[in-house]
Amino acid sequence: MGTAGRVTVDALRRQVAAIERAGDGTRPLAGRRLPVDHGPVDAAIGGGLAAGVLHEILPAAVADSAAAGGFALALSLCLAPAERPLVWIRAAAAVRESGELHPDGLAALGLDPARLILVRLGDAASILRAGVEVARCAALGAVIVELYGDPKALDLTSERRLMLAAEQSGVSVILLRPGAKAAPGGAETRWRLASGQTQPLPMNAPGRPAFDLTLLRHRHGPPGGPWRLEWNRDAKRFEPLHFATETLRRDPDALPRVEPAAPAAGRALWRHAG
Repeated sequence: MGTAGRVTVDALRRQVAAIERAGDGTRPLAGRRLPVDHGPVDAAIGGGLAAGVLHEILPAAVADSAAAGGFALALSLCLAPAERPLVWIRAAAAVRESGELHPDGLAALGLDPARLILVRLGDAASILRAGVEVARCAALGAVIVELYGDPKALDLTSERRLMLAAEQSGVSVILLRPGAKAAPGGAETRWRLASGQTQPLPMNAPGRPAFDLTLLRHRHGPPGGPWRLEWNRDAKRFEPLHFATETLRRDPDALPRVEPAAPAAGRALWRHAG
């Protein structure tokens, strides 16, 4: 690990330690299953998405990387207790390929950007090491570990370490892998994600984010899908496309509120680890 990497990881350790000291000492939603769509997706994964474990997301194509990132963030909001910080650890290569995160885009998905701790590291080994350390902090809400491609450092052992850290703390970990190929791994679930076609809202307004997802692997059952879901940012839940469309048809005023992100008073818009 280079000097810059050490500085960033050391700063991350200090920030996570401060969050842990300020936490309420309770574990997050470990051991619980949280509904995804109250329908066929939940049925395929045993009644809901398991919290406090490792989940993996692979974009169907490079062009779907941004959608996969949005899906990972939406899952994090489902899995994380309200108001707890989220950590997103990104590879520099992923930033070059997929672009920077945009605060207004995060807000449009339902996240206060000030709640996010953003970390960028150069090599896969540093990212995985940081992911394990961060996932051990029970005061966090969820952790997204984003790697690009198929680095040698990511193997069954490293995935097992992420899984054990998640199980011990109760913090859900999402392994986001743009540009990667599906391979054997230790995640509880593995999803292939593509951007879906949205249904326009009344007055031809842009529709809610839509995702086409396929369950590639489930430790306790067979694969399944594909399904198309829309993300309801106000309710922090996914909805089947037909359900969301019918809800808006009955209540045209039920439009999602898309507001520009603004820093809270006295708080920075972004929180960086270093």
